[in-house]
Amino acid sequence: MSPISILMVGLLGLAVGSFLNVAASRVPAGRSVVRPRSACPECATPITARDNVPLVSWFLLGGRCRACRLPIPARYPLLEALTAALFAAEASRFGWSAALPAHLVFTAGLLALAACDAEHFLLPKRLVHPTLVLTAACLLVAAAATDQWHRLAVTAACAAGGYAVFFALHWVRPAWLGFGDVRLAGLLGTGLGWLGPSHLVLAMLAGSLAGLLVGVALILAGRATRRTRLPFGVFLAAGAIAALLVGAPVIHWYEHLSDPYATGAPLTIVGH
Repeated sequence: MSPISILMVGLLGLAVGSFLNVAASRVPAGRSVVRPRSACPECATPITARDNVPLVSWFLLGGRCRACRLPIPARYPLLEALTAALFAAEASRFGWSAALPAHLVFTAGLLALAACDAEHFLLPKRLVHPTLVLTAACLLVAAAATDQWHRLAVTAACAAGGYAVFFALHWVRPAWLGFGDVRLAGLLGTGLGWLGPSHLVLAMLAGSLAGLLVGVALILAGRATRRTRLPFGVFLAAGAIAALLVGAPVIHWYEHLSDPYATGAPLTIVGH
């Protein structure tokens, strides 16, 4: 994919990131993501078009509402910038592949869910289910376009497997995992299964390890106890996005390392 095309996908990510901010703010409160129009979360003044340009407007306003001058949370530009960066990275990684729309939808949904979990300790069904359906629909189109129905079958198996494993953990010890994490595991299987089961395993291992390390670090720093809640969905989402972007070279490296007959020849990583 050309640099211009990557830039265009990144700009699309900016616009999507702006919508994700709306979803992350309104869905946990049970509000519509369509109406009413965006407004300042402090004074409720409607945001004009000139103040609603993703990323740019926040900096031009100095991070403050034009009407009441109260600070606008930094989460807004950060989520927009992160969405743009990840969209561009995935465009560079996968090119104009049939599955690229599915990867972008999957990533956008994970970012919105991570934002909700970080602020409210919630993984709303109103975000999980649409993301799952849209990702699956995009993958169905990709399978039809490339005649790779076996990949779609693996995707379905990974979705069912991820859901089943987390459901079992939730059933054994509900205190370990909320049911939102169970639904999220099914979404991870759907989004990563197209690339293979190893990507799903890598995402879950990476997310669990990240959560463990952060928890231990907070306890050692005296900022948490063993009973402190952590937004596990944030770590699972981060692990999934990492697996999506760099999972292939990591998995190839591990397979090469564990192969007793490896020749030491350089690896060639082929995009999906």
